[in-house]
Amino acid sequence: MAVKFQYNKTALQAIDKQLRVRERALPTLKNKESALRLEVLKARERAQALDREIEERLAASDRMARLWSEFDPALVRVREVGILTRKIAGVKVPVLDRIDWEIGEFNLFTAPAWALEGVRVLQDIARLQIERRFFVRKMQILDHVRKKTTQKVNLYEKVQIPAFQEAILKIKRFLEDEENLSKAAQKILKGRLQSEAGP
Repeated sequence: MAVKFQYNKTALQAIDKQLRVRERALPTLKNKESALRLEVLKARERAQALDREIEERLAASDRMARLWSEFDPALVRVREVGILTRKIAGVKVPVLDRIDWEIGEFNLFTAPAWALEGVRVLQDIARLQIERRFFVRKMQILDHVRKKTTQKVNLYEKVQIPAFQEAILKIKRFLEDEENLSKAAQKILKGRLQSEAGP
């Protein structure tokens, strides 16, 4: 990245100020990146654990496959999912608050004896799947922000800070050279004036 600047003290101060801002922000950005990386990892692990738990529950319910043909899955429906937002490292993510169920009416005398247990099993599996979706979404949001933060860290660390440092060095060298030339010109002028004035 080429920094556009002029060779004067005002430009030097402006670039120095921008450099200090980036140098102060860099540790914060690095901390945010590592916090986000950790949270993404936690969310991924939790989603994988929920996947395993869902598979176990489905495998356990497969043993009763013949019984499920008697069961009406429309008995259990999700009416509403309550969502809260929580900030993690300055990023808002959805958090599961509650699940409101709508249980259809059925006659306990004519329904299979295990109908209540079937309702509970369906609720458990649905709750796990909904919870898994929240963790996957949380992981996606945090990973997206982490990538953006990583890009910003790299931009500051590898591009902008070195470019500003180089620009400051160039301006300082130019100003020093200008000052040295000015002093040299003054010495020459002083020497001429003395030689013209005579002995």
